[in-house]
Amino acid sequence: MKKVLTIAGSDCSGGAGIQADLKTFSAHGVYGMSVITAVTAQNTQGVFAVEDISRDVIAKQIEAIFDDIEVDGLKIGMVSQVQTIEVIAEKLRHYSPKTIVLDPVMVSKSGYHLLNPEAEATLIKDLLPLAMIVTPNIPEAEVMTNMSINTLKQMEDSAKAIYQMGAKNVLLKGGHLENEATDILYDGQEFSYYSSPRIATKNTHGTGCTLSSAITANLALGYTLHQAVVRAKEYITIAIEHSLSIGKGVGPTHHFYTLYKKAGLIK
Repeated sequence: MKKVLTIAGSDCSGGAGIQADLKTFSAHGVYGMSVITAVTAQNTQGVFAVEDISRDVIAKQIEAIFDDIEVDGLKIGMVSQVQTIEVIAEKLRHYSPKTIVLDPVMVSKSGYHLLNPEAEATLIKDLLPLAMIVTPNIPEAEVMTNMSINTLKQMEDSAKAIYQMGAKNVLLKGGHLENEATDILYDGQEFSYYSSPRIATKNTHGTGCTLSSAITANLALGYTLHQAVVRAKEYITIAIEHSLSIGKGVGPTHHFYTLYKKAGLIK
């Protein structure tokens, strides 16, 4: 069994962050492990508080994993403090995992800014060059590039700008644009486009975490980057289509719909 690690924050409501990552790993048949960078108080209605884990404890978690278990894939999610980013980068440069997916979690769906400007700059400087692929959504790409994005052409220009910052591959997610949801993958030379129908549901909590985790799992399973993105898109589309109306706000996706259906647990 492939072993996959997520370095991210905890979502107590279970729809995003570490919890979404581990569910996604399990759904893909890989062994999930976690390094928790922060504990958040959040639910379907928003993020209300963040308590960061100390630099030393983050370092010890990473060491505990890599000194004992081979890591076949690694996903980085919410890393909100400069010292957090610096110690993660330091440890990853030491252990040199071959597959790193960076999901630059900067702004929550409710508009809560999870990184301050100094942390954003440190993430770009220290983590971006280590990643095989970075997966920003449009608001995150706007923060990273200081560009306004309202069209597919502006998405392409932004992806090029992020590539120039040191990213090896950029998957810019187009879910915030109107009409069809088109994601674009830029490898420094050409674009690939991934379109999917927009699903009429408000329950999309944790979609970014889930997509990046699905890409990580598929890369660990040996798929090419293009194949991993296609398979991850298919997975998240089904998870959104069968999302769960839990809570008073934006509900989570259904990470196990396909497995539950095969097992006869749902019709």
